Amino acid sequence: MYLERILVGQVVNAHGIRGEVRVQPRDGDPAFLTRFRTFYVDGKAVTPNANHVHKGMALMKFPGVEDMNAALAWKGKELYIAREDARLPEGEYFDDELLGLSVYDGATGALLGELTAVESYPASKVYTVRGQRTYLVPAVKGAFIQSVDLAQNRMEIRVWEGLADDEH
Repeated sequence: MYLERILVGQVVNAHGIRGEVRVQPRDGDPAFLTRFRTFYVDGKAVTPNANHVHKGMALMKFPGVEDMNAALAWKGKELYIAREDARLPEGEYFDDELLGLSVYDGATGALLGELTAVESYPASKVYTVRGQRTYLVPAVKGAFIQSVDLAQNRMEIRVWEGLADDEH
């Protein structure tokens, strides 16, 4: 499902006394957050005056946030970006865009179910597909993931023995 806004992080605390906030990235590298000039917080566009990485967190300074008390008021706020600003490589998607896709067996065309969860593991992400059976599908292109079409709300996978939870 194509989304206009993508959740990319959450303010977890103030940093120092000059109004910076610590942002925990939702997925992956906090340096990803430094690529963006505009974020959306509470539905409003905001442009940080400063945006850099420090000890595994993104530190941001937003206009009008001049001291620790003002920064603490941002604690818990979620940061979104415009999907079009992300410029992901062809074939790359945000996890939230994949949720709700109909998943099909690429060999038979049979509907297996709906992608209901994305879990991150050291080796790869794993997609949970729920239908008549539950499948745990490693997010490995070519080996398991054959195609993704957000416009058609469709993913095709290669079904291997052991993917369904009742085959173990």
